Amino acid sequence: MASGFGTVLRRLREKAGLTQDELERRSGISVSTIRGLETGKRSNPRMTTVQQLADALALRSEDREELLGAAVPGHQGGSAGGAVEAGADGAAFEPPAARQPDSATQKALADATEQLAKAVAARWQREEEQRRIQDPYPLPVRWKAAAGTLTDHWANIRRLPPGAAAGPLDLSGRLEGIAQTYRNIPSGRLVVLGRSGSGKTVLALRFVLDHLTSRTPREPVPVIFSIGAWDPTAITLRDWLTEQLTRDHPGTAVLGPGRVSLASALVDSGRVLPVLDGFDEMSDGLRRPALEALNATALPLVLTSRPAEYAAAVEETDVLTSAAPIELTDLTLDDLDHYLPRTTRKTDRTDPAAGAWDSVLKNLREPSPDGSVAPLATVLSTPLMVALARTVYSDTPEHDPAVLLDTELFPGAQELEEHLLDNFLPTVYRRRHRPGARGWDPVRVQRWLGYLAHHLTELRTPDLAWWRLGHGLRNSTRTLVTALVTALVIGLVDGTIAAGFSGSLTGGLLDGTIVGVLAGFMFGLVHWLTYTVTGKDIRPSAVRLRIRGRPETTTWTAGPRLVIGTLGGALFGFAYGFMVGLVHAYGWKAGLSSALYLGLVDGIVFSLVFGGAAGLTFWLLGLLETPLDIVSAVSPRSVLNADRRTVITQLGFWAPVFGAAVGLGIGVVVDLLQGHLGRLVADPTASLVLGTISGLGGALGYTLSMTAWGQWCVLSRIWLPLTGRLPWAVAAFLDDAYQRGVLRQAGAVYQFRHARLQSRLAQAHRRR
Repeated sequence: MASGFGTVLRRLREKAGLTQDELERRSGISVSTIRGLETGKRSNPRMTTVQQLADALALRSEDREELLGAAVPGHQGGSAGGAVEAGADGAAFEPPAARQPDSATQKALADATEQLAKAVAARWQREEEQRRIQDPYPLPVRWKAAAGTLTDHWANIRRLPPGAAAGPLDLSGRLEGIAQTYRNIPSGRLVVLGRSGSGKTVLALRFVLDHLTSRTPREPVPVIFSIGAWDPTAITLRDWLTEQLTRDHPGTAVLGPGRVSLASALVDSGRVLPVLDGFDEMSDGLRRPALEALNATALPLVLTSRPAEYAAAVEETDVLTSAAPIELTDLTLDDLDHYLPRTTRKTDRTDPAAGAWDSVLKNLREPSPDGSVAPLATVLSTPLMVALARTVYSDTPEHDPAVLLDTELFPGAQELEEHLLDNFLPTVYRRRHRPGARGWDPVRVQRWLGYLAHHLTELRTPDLAWWRLGHGLRNSTRTLVTALVTALVIGLVDGTIAAGFSGSLTGGLLDGTIVGVLAGFMFGLVHWLTYTVTGKDIRPSAVRLRIRGRPETTTWTAGPRLVIGTLGGALFGFAYGFMVGLVHAYGWKAGLSSALYLGLVDGIVFSLVFGGAAGLTFWLLGLLETPLDIVSAVSPRSVLNADRRTVITQLGFWAPVFGAAVGLGIGVVVDLLQGHLGRLVADPTASLVLGTISGLGGALGYTLSMTAWGQWCVLSRIWLPLTGRLPWAVAAFLDDAYQRGVLRQAGAVYQFRHARLQSRLAQAHRRR
């Protein structure tokens, strides 16, 4: 099949007068993939790949059918043994993952797809419950077809052959019909437009759950991605999707078919349907390249955005190719009449049906003297403001919503919106959301959340990742604090152990000071070179240690660990040994030349010892690591806990192995170099002390400077609370904010539930 497909592809490419490089630029498919398909080295081309190639070659209907027939045996006239389903108007449309598993590779991917579907469904069901979307029932989010200027040609949307009549689709609908609306679009590409607070994210959530409920095994799994965190100028769409999938589901880091990660295999095989939420949250300069990158692929997707930002990007480049756009409409007074009274307490015992909102809603229906719409009616036309009004007034007995009608206090819609936004936090933090919940000072909460909102604004991302909380600090500050805390911890450990063995407090203090300063400088330098200079993040570990019954390891193999550990250990060992030699020479009152010679000899000895010990420890860690399960990470707290367990396990493994290797390595190296560097002496007691100190110090230094959990402890649990930016119990605070409805969970990260609230808090923080 592959050779037949390759022959057809090559002939059609040459017929179009394109080179493989030119076809790559048009289709977004790499030259290596095109070459592999044409030569037959790559078999079973994905249907999305075939469609991208056909679109890039601008094939006529008969040539497209020929290419499809070569890719799918038995394909005739849009049918491949039931593998191709009919889209709207009978247009042939095959879901990206529609082919039946025909090999062990396909079966492995199919199993991983089902596991991912279960994990995604469980996650967003919990999120829907947390948001109380079904309490008492979802707000009636509706939509209509968007403006024609934002819509691609209907022939492209409906995947019709050239010359076929192409009328518009009926895209109007309600929240409960979003999955069916999407399935009625043959191209599989939908754009959801709506102004701030109109319910785009809720619609995306409902789409995922409804699509998963009715999904067949051959259809891809819808996964929500916050596109505001994507930089299309730095990373391709597929690579970014793979990174995000690995972040939220660490188990997908395991090697899958083709010796690539399972996340990459799922994305490349079209088994993931990206729901890209928050196009408007991207930086102004990134929206155009993002839209161009989306247009370079035929990947089915759902995109949400505010209309103005999407229209501006379209004006600069083009509409999203083959995408059908819909626009969310405002809530009506009838919607408010049906919803708000059912959310509030009953105030009149003589009339059980009466509620706090009755008089307000009645007033809104009365015509104003000048015929204008009441500001409150304008404000309550979006689900966001209705949700805020419900929190501030329906759920709080002492608040009367009638105050919202006071035009002297609130002369316009802007003042009303600011009032609801400003009173949201004091309201939710005034009450305990569950028995035994911790109380927080609302004033401090405002300051802490303001810092977090400002932190996200500076990073230009909606994702509040616990391992990146320290990135709000300057790079120099972050490195200096890491070095300082590492120096204090290692110096304290070294001084205590040295004083205990030697019985001399002065000697222990001196040794602890030297080792602490040197270790702090070395680990701070390594941290700066590894992460600060390169701009990389220290991400949570996607592995755990397991000695028996381990599956296939991740791409982070033991080989690179051996090289990195050896070089890093040798560098530290030489610096440490040189300092030890100088201290000994000073104690013996040796001359300058003798001191330098002693320092050089000790430096060589210790560089070999520490280099070999660190390389061995890193190598063993690489051998014993195994990926987490796909369903392991279901929340930011679980990712934090999993990373802490992994790091503590690594520390428990690192300390004895590294310490023993250093202690025993001294004797081995001294025997090997005896006579070559002069007369060398290895003191067993000193070797034992050195091994103990090195094991604990090395493990602690690595943990604090090179792991996500260690940086969390140094920056988020010590420095930021010490400077008043965050509370001491950061994890409990974030989890409590989620429980109160201030934050939401999006896989391994938190996000502010309302972008407007985040913006308001960030503004307040900058004013302070």
